Amino acid sequence: MVRRHFSAVSLLAALAGSSLLSAAAVAAAPSVSSKAAPGPAVILVVGDSLSAEYGLKRGSGWVALLEQRLAAEKIAARVVNASISGDTTSGGRSRLEALLSQHRPTHVVIELGANDAMRGLPLQMTQDNLTHMTQAAQQAGARVLLVGMQVPPNYGQDYARRFSEMFGQVAKGSKSALVPFFLAGIAETANSPQWFQADRIHPKEEAQPRMLDNVWPELRKLLK
Repeated sequence: MVRRHFSAVSLLAALAGSSLLSAAAVAAAPSVSSKAAPGPAVILVVGDSLSAEYGLKRGSGWVALLEQRLAAEKIAARVVNASISGDTTSGGRSRLEALLSQHRPTHVVIELGANDAMRGLPLQMTQDNLTHMTQAAQQAGARVLLVGMQVPPNYGQDYARRFSEMFGQVAKGSKSALVPFFLAGIAETANSPQWFQADRIHPKEEAQPRMLDNVWPELRKLLK
């Protein structure tokens, strides 16, 4: 009986020691964070024909060149080009929510407004649409880069000035990044016709690297 009692007591002690040891081992084990490592950036480009490779062979537009530059600089990022030729700010606004939900971008590049001007749409409406898009993207957790445009002098000096300033006003109001003029170094140069297709609206393939160079400095800051 004593031997049995001793054995039972020993067993209980062993179990207790084992439990204490296990608890101590768990307490001493290094903690493992459940927070997932950040994945690659997702850059959503919402634009018109200037970003949709209108009149160009596939893979030669500035957005495709952006993917190449990201890879060359070893920046982990995926680019989604949701640009549609002929799109206006109203069109971009109407489809942005679905794009944000589908792709969950970390960065949104908005390149819209030129077709609004070509159609004579009210500047206030264009500004309201750009403001709404910028704020919606920010509320979804994305950093926004607004790509500004300018119109030719034949639209009238006052209209051209207000159109150009509109992008800066939207960017300032929403605290988003801004490219002042997407076609800088292309449209306002003395030899500008050589950079454009026959319609004199859409840049040629040779102009695409310069367009990327105009966007890249501001986008690079956001990616940091």
